Amino acid sequence: MCIHKKLGPGLLESAYEACLNYELEQYDILVERQKKLPLIYDDLELEVGYRLDFLIDNKVVIELKAVECLNNLHTAQVITYLKLTNCKLGLLINFNAPLIKNGFKRVINGVLQD
Repeated sequence: MCIHKKLGPGLLESAYEACLNYELEQYDILVERQKKLPLIYDDLELEVGYRLDFLIDNKVVIELKAVECLNNLHTAQVITYLKLTNCKLGLLINFNAPLIKNGFKRVINGVLQD
């Protein structure tokens, strides 16, 4: 990923988020950044603080991290966002990985359809 190649690891998550937002806006796709996600309980819509980093074309959730290593809690966070958005595919990206390919994790909600 060009952002990691240019900046390397070690910056704040917000710095990588701003750069990724810039890169994504270069394409003709719908990009929603820091999207609030309500929790629907019965017929009640509750604002409980869920906010995903990026929602792309209402299909793909992208969650960024700048941590020593990804853990199960990070994966669970993406799974929650997938459920709340009804999306099938999530990308968990850790920009603090020395090699960005080792910082990518694909998360699937259910079965992907063509």
